[in-house]
Amino acid sequence: MTVENKVVVITGASSGIGEATAKLLAASGAKVVLGARRNEKLEKIVTDINESGGSAVYKVTDVKNSNQVNDLVEYAIKEFNGVDVIFNNAGIMPTSPISALHTQEWKEMIDINLMGVLNGIAAVMPYFTNQRHGQIITTSSVAGIKSFPGAGVYGATKFAIRNLMEVIRMESAQEKTNIRTATLYPAAIKTELLNTITDSSALNNMSKLYENVGITPDSVANVVKFAIDQPEDINVNEFTIYPTRQV
Repeated sequence: MTVENKVVVITGASSGIGEATAKLLAASGAKVVLGARRNEKLEKIVTDINESGGSAVYKVTDVKNSNQVNDLVEYAIKEFNGVDVIFNNAGIMPTSPISALHTQEWKEMIDINLMGVLNGIAAVMPYFTNQRHGQIITTSSVAGIKSFPGAGVYGATKFAIRNLMEVIRMESAQEKTNIRTATLYPAAIKTELLNTITDSSALNNMSKLYENVGITPDSVANVVKFAIDQPEDINVNEFTIYPTRQV
């Protein structure tokens, strides 16, 4: 199977990795369904895709709200008669030392980075199970495979994703539902994630890193396309994506 004609739902699609992926997949013949919280940005991206000959629709979606995520998937099925892939990409990264006790930011990260992914999985699982195929792709982080000072809670949400996605892969094999999984571990990718950091020290350190070595979201979009492009009997399930210059 290739990307062409596949129906792909993308959360966190209004900028960065989500936007780049939507545009690449649409240019490759996929039918993309974009979800995010910012209507104006979604509208522009979808207009650009459709005017370029692609096929895209959008629905304003907050991944913290399970009903809205369910509605996004239902919308994909209504518009394109099915769903083949969900790319759980929405996330925030307000990193800070644990001792700073930004407890509200901890809750936001858990609600978006973890529960938002679970909401996406729950929305597609009945369809994927019934049709005996489907693919779940999720953005984790290098902070989901390595521990970094200042990223304790952020990393905890991303480590959880690693376990969750591997269990889904294993259970699908046991249940013979043919659901493929792919987990992405991006490093310094130039997106709006830095805008969610409120701790001044953490923001300064991360800004310097991204300025020195950061690469564009297109690099991750290419990996997503590669994962989808594989034959249905092949599951390429983990990708660590570093800038070549990053230590």
